[in-house]
Amino acid sequence: MNSLRIAVDRLHRRSLAEQIRDSIATAIREGHLYEGARLPSWHDLATQLGVARGTVKTAYERLSDDQLVVARGAAGTFVASPLPTVQTHPDEVPTRLPLPELYRDFDSSPKPFQVGVPASDMFPYKVWSRTITRYSRLAAMEATRYHDPRGERELRKEIAAYLSVARGLPCSADQVIITNGYAGALGLALHALELGNRQVWVEDPGYPLASRAVSLAGYIPVPISVDTEGLDVAEGLRRAPDASLAIVTASQQAPLGVSLSLARRRALLQWAAAADAWVIEDDYLSELKLGGKATPALASLDGDGRVIHIGTFSKTISPTLRLGFMVVPSALVNLFGDVAAALSPASSLATQLTVAAFMRDGYYLRHIRRMKRLYAQRRDALLQQLGQALASNTMAGLSLLLTLPDEADDVKIAEAAEALGLAPAPLSIWYADDNGKAKSGLLLGVTNLSDAVLESSCRHLEALIQRHA
Repeated sequence: MNSLRIAVDRLHRRSLAEQIRDSIATAIREGHLYEGARLPSWHDLATQLGVARGTVKTAYERLSDDQLVVARGAAGTFVASPLPTVQTHPDEVPTRLPLPELYRDFDSSPKPFQVGVPASDMFPYKVWSRTITRYSRLAAMEATRYHDPRGERELRKEIAAYLSVARGLPCSADQVIITNGYAGALGLALHALELGNRQVWVEDPGYPLASRAVSLAGYIPVPISVDTEGLDVAEGLRRAPDASLAIVTASQQAPLGVSLSLARRRALLQWAAAADAWVIEDDYLSELKLGGKATPALASLDGDGRVIHIGTFSKTISPTLRLGFMVVPSALVNLFGDVAAALSPASSLATQLTVAAFMRDGYYLRHIRRMKRLYAQRRDALLQQLGQALASNTMAGLSLLLTLPDEADDVKIAEAAEALGLAPAPLSIWYADDNGKAKSGLLLGVTNLSDAVLESSCRHLEALIQRHA
């Protein structure tokens, strides 16, 4: 209730009960107190505000008369549900979800074709529940202290060992920083790096969140084309040779799925070294490459300390963890540690310890191998179910990239699919807005296509595409 700023002024002409009633009513109407929220008891709020219990009782009774709260005896007093209709002011700005081009909602379970979420039906819940229960108990018994803002050393050691073996990236635990997912790592890097030039290379098409983050940080994203060899470094040199940063998905490009060729990797690293620039490598799918062995990390070729490697556990374990990591060059270890401590310290001790144990005990690698087999099976089943014309398209990471005729509105198709409980992602939103190169298409995630929903999902999607195209 302190966050609601209930203030009482004994010199005010309105009674104390009316002041308390007005403060709570305003908080309810402005959405600071949600429907069904439990209010403090008379005694607790009276003690907090330094007033008599009868004063709070009177305020609550008047709120009840206004149908804003409901008294439930010994259970307490709660915000009414539903609340009475309140007329909004015409100048109020309607709220929306953040980044609506990427996020449709945050409450639903993963839907068929949804991109960026792992299979929800094959997660090792028993092992995970047992492990997280154990470490939640240990975390609760921990002494009250500040933990390392770079993340728990046990987890950083496990990540360093994993990257050395699985991604060909030798590094020490001191170079690893635990972050709040990819966005947390990207924000930390954009704060820490001293970018002399305001221009930043971003892939086109590329992850919309990266371009938006660059803009919000006060820099200028410069879209650089992606072809069959990945980011076109020569185009970057023509368009913005003095840029200070490049953000790339080198191993499996998002959304096209191509790998950055060896020649392009060398050219990118040579540019960074010569221009005193930096490269952020978004290794968003880690080892989850369905065809053959995963390409070594770009950072494994970095002999000049110019690459910052970012990975997460969102695709390999679960996005609900909000757990990512970054590997920084040795020269940046102290700087990034300071920035993490001041602006974005690692959180959730129990989750960090759970993931460390999950990796240490071998469950993580086994889980990845199992998921790769499962996703390959679901990819094959999807290709078999789709019509011949649609099935001719290519895989891009863990999604089927379905190209559409240029006149087809992929955004409208995706919106119509949502009403049917499907969640394909429109391809066009991954392109820069101002270059006229956007292509129409759909990204069909294969991770949550179980046998029970596959056939009906494909038939609904085919009908939608025929209707709109």
